[in-house]
Amino acid sequence: MWDLAKPYPARPPAPSGPEGEAVNQRSRAYQGFRQQIIDARIRPGQFVSQRELVPRLEAAGLIKTVPKRGLQIASVDMKLIRNAWQVRAMIEREAVVNFAQVASRETLAQLIDSHEAILERALQPRPDEALERDAQAVDWGLHDQMVDAIGNEILSEIYRVNSLHVRLIRYDAHSMRPVQVVPAMREHLQFLQALAAGDSEGALARMMSHIELSKHRVLAGMLRVGQGTPLGIVPG
Repeated sequence: MWDLAKPYPARPPAPSGPEGEAVNQRSRAYQGFRQQIIDARIRPGQFVSQRELVPRLEAAGLIKTVPKRGLQIASVDMKLIRNAWQVRAMIEREAVVNFAQVASRETLAQLIDSHEAILERALQPRPDEALERDAQAVDWGLHDQMVDAIGNEILSEIYRVNSLHVRLIRYDAHSMRPVQVVPAMREHLQFLQALAAGDSEGALARMMSHIELSKHRVLAGMLRVGQGTPLGIVPG
């Protein structure tokens, strides 16, 4: 049983008074829950203790109430995978079109450098222990940056919630991690290089291909573990 009140990043103080404090506590609990998903500290099917953030998490489809047992983290199934990747493709298509217009040469150069650095580390005979964490930051950082560049807070929040669904989908990280990081970084680099060359149509095609390939990697990983609950981290 995971306690949703586990430590989470500090947040700005809430307005004074009982109501403001209650809102602040719910917000911090929600952010803490999200961070636990990102850090892989909670897994599909796991039960967690109940808190006031229940309605928000249930509305997002991240948990469900099980009578007499408590709250359960959403399970991973084919429908969740299909839905999550469909939302990704819809939002990121618009994000790529916009990013091709607004991303500066300096931004693209920095993104290419950070991806090349991760790829070089992933290709080492013995990848370092921080590779997984750093690869996720670079990988999801690109996707988040593109979506946020649209400037639509509602769309960004929808994308963030969907990203949590995607990150719940895990499988054998210890055997698959280097195999997953390398293609993800290479696909990102192909996309970024197309953007840097001014090929917006080619960049869009490469990002849509990347999203589809990442879905296939997830499905292949699930088959490898015999349709059991995935346990690893899905770069993507």
